[in-house]
Amino acid sequence: MKVLAINGSARRNGNTAILLEAALAPLREAGIETETVALAGKRIGPCRACWGCAGRRNCVQPDDFQAIFEKMTAADGLLFASPVYLANLSSSMQALLERAAVAADGNPGRFRRKAGASLAVAHRAGALHAVDAMNHFFLNRDCVIAGSTYWTVAYGTAAGEVREDGEGLRTARRAGENLAWLLRLMEKEA
Repeated sequence: MKVLAINGSARRNGNTAILLEAALAPLREAGIETETVALAGKRIGPCRACWGCAGRRNCVQPDDFQAIFEKMTAADGLLFASPVYLANLSSSMQALLERAAVAADGNPGRFRRKAGASLAVAHRAGALHAVDAMNHFFLNRDCVIAGSTYWTVAYGTAAGEVREDGEGLRTARRAGENLAWLLRLMEKEA
């Protein structure tokens, strides 16, 4: 069993990575393999709506998307995390999810019954919108979402500041625990 985590921040080891780690720790403790892909430095252009992906199992645009999409479809669970920019998810996460959605539409069933969760880090506002936008990917791709005890967001601006948001870190950890539980439950039902 494997969970692929995607860090949508332009900073590899910033606040988003810290929050993501809080959610990944209980997955590893449960014996679930994890891998993190950081979108920082990756080239992922927007979807061109060419539908070249239809029946080909992946997008035909030549950039870093194809390798990430293959990892997404191979994983049992997905964990998305993004910083909040302009009250929304990062543009790199948006491009990745848009292209993954279209490639999945052209190749039905690629995400059927995968488990997922989403996290966001914000300075002040917009975090819920970012989480909601990422969760829309799960809801429209036949996935099951793991929740938490509160909104899966944390607050921090300066490097490492998210460590001071104890509630945000606990909420992310619970999301990871729930994702592990959901994956185990789904494994038994399969």
